[in-house]
Amino acid sequence: MKKGQYYEGVVETVDFPNKGILYVDGRRVVVKDALEGQKIRFLVSKVRKDRCEGRLVEVLERSERESEQPWCKNFGSCGGCLFQTLSYKEQLGLKERQVKSLLDTVCSNYEFLGIKESPKPWGYRNKMEFSFGDEYKDGPLALGLHKKGSFYDIVTTDDCGLVDRDFNRVLALVLSHFTELGIPYYKKLAHTGILRHLLVRRSERNGELLIALVTASGELVDAVDYNLRERLELDSLVVKLRELSFDGSIAGVLHIINDGLADVVKSDRTEILYGRDYLTEELLGLQFKITPFSFFQTNSSGAEVLYDVVRKFVGETRDKVIFDLYSGTGTIAQLLAPVAAHVVGVEIVEEAVEAARVNAKNNGLENCEFIAGDVLKVISEIEEKPDFIVLDPPREGVHPKALKKIIDYGVERMVYISCKPTSLVRDLEVFKENGYDVKMAVGVDMFPWTGNVEVVCLLSKLKSNKLKRINVELEMDELNLTVAEIKATYEEIKDYVLRQSGL
Repeated sequence: MKKGQYYEGVVETVDFPNKGILYVDGRRVVVKDALEGQKIRFLVSKVRKDRCEGRLVEVLERSERESEQPWCKNFGSCGGCLFQTLSYKEQLGLKERQVKSLLDTVCSNYEFLGIKESPKPWGYRNKMEFSFGDEYKDGPLALGLHKKGSFYDIVTTDDCGLVDRDFNRVLALVLSHFTELGIPYYKKLAHTGILRHLLVRRSERNGELLIALVTASGELVDAVDYNLRERLELDSLVVKLRELSFDGSIAGVLHIINDGLADVVKSDRTEILYGRDYLTEELLGLQFKITPFSFFQTNSSGAEVLYDVVRKFVGETRDKVIFDLYSGTGTIAQLLAPVAAHVVGVEIVEEAVEAARVNAKNNGLENCEFIAGDVLKVISEIEEKPDFIVLDPPREGVHPKALKKIIDYGVERMVYISCKPTSLVRDLEVFKENGYDVKMAVGVDMFPWTGNVEVVCLLSKLKSNKLKRINVELEMDELNLTVAEIKATYEEIKDYVLRQSGL
């Protein structure tokens, strides 16, 4: 098998999140975006000693598992969805197998509770960051998501099924407005142009929309805000948006200027063009203020399922101190506050911390404290010690140095929430080496039609008598036992101790 050659084969399994595994001439091949049971044609892109990698060229035969027809015109070209040809039930089964397979590599004797479905498989996303660009070089202005496998090309996604219809209405109007004006998009390599992103957030509870146009300042230096606003005809854009028929309503329209070199949505300066710069959401009876850059689960109804699992895993915490690390806007901290003595949230995004403080005050919670800073540094400065820890880190997981500090607290139990099971498994290896076992785990499908899934694990610290070998002194001459019998007796005693401790 050589690089650049074409081969055919049948996909046997799919590893998280989208790695199709097949064997050709005895060689293991990984082909992304292929589904279990499909017969595919692929181009070999990498050859390694133990495996090969290929690029999917064509699906020659559909899998028996594929019972649906794609519902989006951009399926296959847009990088957002993977599983439109699978029923939702089939997707859940695939993700459940993937999660359990990963956990089984590091966990034993744990209870796997399967996967919980999203209450809304369609239109569930409450936030989207759309990019300006073109679908091909020098093509017409596009606004949407990145083309699959491309850092530059953009596919206009004005009929996306992952979001509410109001998102698509906003996108279509904004694209039409700037197409008519002939405003250029920002080119990431040349650092020229103006239009960068369109950020839209929506409250599941009341349908409010927060719309933010993100642009560079362009060539204009003097009186940037006034001139740029005039050039982009932002007042006219606001009027058009307000006249548009929505299922919900507009909470605010913002103009964000970002002259940073990285292709991320951030603010150097923000102007409110209409309304306010936040919206409100409700989860499990609590109110939350959400700003443009607040971390908040992108599936509100799914978040209620997720946090209900977390509350059950946490269990009884009366008179205990809880650390909510990587706390975002403090959602978990506030959900746990009524059943805790004190909750400390740590989050690196200062805006999210400010929102968390406001949210806690509005919810009448006085036993919540939120600290802005890197978890790695902050936990060394907190004098208070936790009785229980909740971890909800970003996709890359917990920093190794921070992980060591967290383990050093020695809490009996903690809950780990992960949006990337492979990062979770890596961190669980470290926990296991330091005397923690996974007691229960469950998947929550926060991202239907995509390859992503959320996983919640309850970790329990093994007591010293379980970490050390159980020493039973036996006089072989007196008891006349064989080595096999001694080992069997040892196992019986060990099992008895584990049962007595509830594990």
